[in-house]
Order: sequence, then C-alpha cells, then structure tokens
Amino acid sequence: MEEALLVKIGGSLREAEELLDELAAYPGPLVLVHGGGPRIGEWLSRMGFETRFHQGLRVTPREQMEVVEMVLTTLGKQLAQGLSQRGRPAIALSGRDGNLLKARVLEPTLGRVGEVTEVAQELLWKLLQAGLTPLVAPIGLDAQGPLNINADTAAGAIAGALRLPAVFLTDVVGVLQSPQNPTSRYPQLRRAQVQALIQGGIISGGMIPKVEAALHALDRGAPWTTIAKGGRGVLPQVQTGQAGTRILPD
Repeated sequence: MEEALLVKIGGSLREAEELLDELAAYPGPLVLVHGGGPRIGEWLSRMGFETRFHQGLRVTPREQMEVVEMVLTTLGKQLAQGLSQRGRPAIALSGRDGNLLKARVLEPTLGRVGEVTEVAQELLWKLLQAGLTPLVAPIGLDAQGPLNINADTAAGAIAGALRLPAVFLTDVVGVLQSPQNPTSRYPQLRRAQVQALIQGGIISGGMIPKVEAALHALDRGAPWTTIAKGGRGVLPQVQTGQAGTRILPD
C-alpha cells in the first residue's frame, strides 16, 4: 500500500473540485486539511462585516467567528461529499469534533485566532483504520470556544502529530529560483537553505507562509514536506520528487 500522507488543499471549491478525482484515486490513506479564505471573505462581506488582515492572518473578532466556522464546516461537508461520491468515503470534521484540535489564542489583537497546542491523533488513526478519509476544517477549541486557525499551520501541526509527510498543494509548482521562470523549481531543500533563501529575498511574498508552514510541520515531527501545484498525477509525482519542492530537516 502507498504511504499515508497529509494533504493541505486550498479553500476554493471550484479548484478543489478539480483535485477530487486525484485525491480519490490515491491508493493510500490520506488526511486532508482545507482552507476557505475566499469564501469566508465573501460571506463576511455579505453580512456587513469588515475584513482585516495582520501579517497574513485574518483578524477574527468574536462576532465574526460564527460566520468563519459556518463557512469552513459547510465547505468541508461539500468536499467530503465529493470524495465519497468518487468512491473514497470521507468524513468532514472541525477541531471541535472529539476535541480534535486543542488550541490557544495566538495574539489577543487578532481576536479569535489560534494556534494548535494538541492534536487528538487517536481519533484520526481510528478513522483511517476504518477506511475513512478525515477532512479537517482548521477550527481549534479553547475554554472560551472555537478559534480560527491558519489552514497551513493547522496542517503542519496535524502532520507532525501523526508523523506523516505533509503535502501543501498551492497554485505554484514549488519554490522557484526565479519567480518568472516556472522551470527554475528547486526539487529539494534543507531547512537551512530555506532560511537562507528567505533572507536573500528569493523566497518572498505569499511563498513565505507556505515554507514556514512546511518548517512548522518538520518541527512537529513530519519526516518531510512538499510544496507543489495541484494537478493530475501530483501525489505520485510528489513521492518520486518529480513535482514540487521537498523540504527536509537539516
């Protein structure tokens, strides 16, 4: 059997639909984590809320948290339905279910934004052993209720707890030596090389949070991580190093 993987997918249902065939066809166990940023922004706007970001994180006042949770859990149900219809039985969860993701407030000025402190890994293993694919919405839980967690960092925390390789599917082919040249992909990097590329400005903009999430997964115990562009055949190609940038510990 193919090895188990954790795969983080984006929050756009249209883009995710294109990946469902690929995910459903993967012959090994999968744990999936999904985002939902564009749809959250759309619903907050519909309901008259202002959206603000600080250092790439969505500021989430308590009065907006219910909308964030509603959007993420609904999206998870839709994605799980799509996978189940394709022959891969999936179950949509949030960090509230079975105390899956215990969390704490990341920074009070961000409101109900959190970071994972503990993962109920036994629950996820039981689901995998039952032949189910867990599809996790990045909602954590503290004593005051739900917390909004960045999907990339939630994926890193879960991958580390389960000691699974983490694959971050995005809209770029990997870390590039030249952002204008998609053929300049680094096939493999060590932690120290990633940090040097950040300092040198080669890794910049939206790629920084991706590689930071990958390093976070390594810190938590993941054996390796890969940042790759979603598409047909991407998971087998990631495993053989033909797609994406694999990041390894030093």
